Order: sequence, then structure tokens, then C-alpha cells
Amino acid sequence: MAAGGLADFASGLVTPTVRIGVTGLSRSGKTVFITALVNALLKGGRLPAFEAYAQGRITRCYLEPQPDDDLPRFAYEEHLESLTAKDRQWPRSTRRISQLRLTVEYTPVGLLARSFGTGTQHIDIVDYPGEWLLDLPLMRMTFAEWSATTMAASRVEPRLSRAGEWHALLKTLDPMAPADEPLAIKAAEVFTRYLASCRTDDISLSALPPGRFLMPGDFAGSPLLAFTPLDVQPDASFPRGSLGALMERRYDSYVAKIVKPFFFGHFARLDRQIVLVDTLSALNAGASAVKDLQAALTEILTCFRQGSNSIISGLFGRRIGRILFAATKADLLHHTSHDRLEEILKLIVEDAMMRAEYSGAKVDVAALAAIRATREATVRQKGETLDCIVGTPLPGETIGTTSFDGETEAAIFPGDLPRDPRDALDGTLEGALRFVRFRPPPMKDGVFPHIRLDRTLEFLLGDRFQ
Repeated sequence: MAAGGLADFASGLVTPTVRIGVTGLSRSGKTVFITALVNALLKGGRLPAFEAYAQGRITRCYLEPQPDDDLPRFAYEEHLESLTAKDRQWPRSTRRISQLRLTVEYTPVGLLARSFGTGTQHIDIVDYPGEWLLDLPLMRMTFAEWSATTMAASRVEPRLSRAGEWHALLKTLDPMAPADEPLAIKAAEVFTRYLASCRTDDISLSALPPGRFLMPGDFAGSPLLAFTPLDVQPDASFPRGSLGALMERRYDSYVAKIVKPFFFGHFARLDRQIVLVDTLSALNAGASAVKDLQAALTEILTCFRQGSNSIISGLFGRRIGRILFAATKADLLHHTSHDRLEEILKLIVEDAMMRAEYSGAKVDVAALAAIRATREATVRQKGETLDCIVGTPLPGETIGTTSFDGETEAAIFPGDLPRDPRDALDGTLEGALRFVRFRPPPMKDGVFPHIRLDRTLEFLLGDRFQ
């Protein structure tokens, strides 16, 4: 951590650099967010709430080679092509960590600063799956403790009804028996299927570590992923050469070779963080999904090195000074529900936000659509006026008996969020909201329409352009 901090501090002496972490659990829209953000700055998007841009003080934006040569480059051009091609498609989801450097030249605010000419700011965007972030608490848990915690969670609905195959296999495993490699591999495969089943749309659970089991990246097929929790007590120990000892060793290797390098090499060097949250899917899946999302976000915020920075913290490991939780896919709702969506997410992360603010970090919540795929319309039906959204649903999307062909526009009434955010957390919205996936919209003047992307930029970066 100190080595990374010293390197970042030295490079920042030449040109100031801010490192922004972008994460979120599966299908929260990380790739779309980064592509839209970079495109808006490069092409001159409509960003009235981003003050430096609205005031005309940002004079030039361009991409440069990233500073960390050991990280894959975020495929901005490829994702943009996918969004703007004739058969417009949403880009592939984040499967691994990646990085992109955007350099911004601007006119400073102060008279003294302006006298020295144009300011320059590097923005290093680090994109990583939120599932990996949920692994960080494993650094504080032994294999036996993690096993006991995971088993306890799997015995409560909605996990219980999906854990049948895994539970049946565990009954045949003797942790004290000699290690059996094929059996360990089979057990890991069955455990992975259990985790995947907990992420389906009907229950949309969030807290599903280890993250690499669902997003293995370069570790697919590795012995580092060939283990499973066992039905043991939190203080259990295993004889040498036993199946339990094999599982414990691989769990420890997973933490040492995957989780810790990610934390110390990348996560501990961030200045700002945005966490994208698919709040609507959790609300539609019911109270269990909302409770699980709340637990996952609390775990995530607990792992952040948050607080205000100083020269000393800059030398020996950065702290995250600003954290934004963004409820994505706001374009699936009428604008009258956007503020309500923010209040619901704020309530979900309320306790975690209080702890972060106490540590000195600034925390905010936003309802966001980095690319707005819909527009709004009013429809009268049976004497009632409905606030609807209009867009082109993806082929195969359905509402009731209606199936969409991917070419025809449709006006959809998605439902309303309650005025009191507490009413949204008790499960009463389960199945009450109508959502379909829409095709990306056509570009206008080289940029995408959005909802509150400018406000997001102002919170994350506004102070860097003074």
C-alpha cells in the first residue's frame, strides 16, 4: 500500500491525478456508465450541473495511455461502437478489472491560478466487478468462520429452496476424510451453481461471495476456485491431508493470491468511488432481495478506506474522500419517481452512510441513467391519465401476453414508487413494477441523452476544477 501511495504521490507532483473506482453488482450498468461519462466529456455533452463544464472552463479533453501497464485497458471505443452501430446493442458486462485515463485541460477559478495558464487534471477510471468487492470481508474470516456463516445464510429462504443440490452433496462430505481432488472440484461446481441460482431475476440476491466463483476472469478452472464451504463449526480444525484441510488451504490461497492483491494493489489507491446499484430489480424481487442488498452495500462500505486525505495519507495509501451511491436505470421510471428512488436508496444505505460521513468522507445518493433509453409521455386509459415511458424494447421482452420485436416503440406505465421510502422496503412492491429492457437510443449530436450524469460528475470531480 505504501509503495503504491508513494508512486501515485510522485506522479501527482507533475500533473494532479484523481483515481475514481467504478463498481456495482452484476447488471448495474458499470460499462455503460463509463462509456457515457467519457463520451460526454470528449464530445461535449449536455452537462448543466457540472459547473466547470457549464461555465466553459473545460477547454480540452482527450484520452491518454493509462498509468498501470499491468491492467487491461477499458475498451471504450469497442463499447461505443456497440452502442452506436446500426443494430444498437448494450455492451458486454464487466468481467474483470480495467482502467482508462482521461486528461482534462481547464481554466482555474482563482486569479492567481489563472495567471499560470491552463490547469491539467488526469482522471484515472478503474472499473471492477462489485462481486470482487464483496470478497474483501474474507480477509477478516477464517475458512471455518466463513463456512459457518455461509451455511447459516443458506438455511433461510429464499436461499434455502435453491440450496438443495448443494446441501445434499455436503451431507456426503466428511471434512476429516482423506482429500479427494475430483470430489473437491465437483463440490465447487455445485456450490457455484447454487450462487448463480441466487442471482436470478426472481430473487436478485446480492451478497454472494466469493465473487470470483461467478466472475472467475483469468482464474477459470484454477484450483484457487476448487473449494466450497463445509458444514462445520466456526472454530473447527482439520487434520493434515484431510478434505477439510484441502478446502481450508484453497480458501486461504484465494484470500492471499486474489483478494489481498486486489485490495492493496488497486482498491487502496482510490480517491473517489461510485457504487452503481440496481435498486429497481431488488424492489421488484421483494423484501428478501432488498434486505440482502442492504447487507451487501453495508459490507461494501465497511471495506472502503474512507475519509479525508492529507499529505501523509497520500504518501502511505489514499483514502476515499467522496462516495456516491447511484440507483441506476432511472429511465425505467417517470421523472416523478426519480426523487423517490433516491430516497429509497438513501434509506437502504443510511447506517453505512452515517459511518462514512463520521470518518470524514462525503457521501451522496443519486438516481441515474448514464444513457437514457426512454422518453416520457402521458396516456389516457379508461378515463385515467397515466405517466408513461416510451422506448423500443429489446426483442423478446414481454409484458403480459405482449412480446416485442426490437423494432416497435411502446408506451409503458412502469408503476409508481411510494412517497414514503419506508413503504418500499417491506416487500409490497414485489411484482408491482413493470420493467422491460430497452434498446440503446440513437445518438444526438454525437452524445447520449442522460439523467443526472452531470450531477454525478459534479459530486465526484467538481472540486478538482477550481
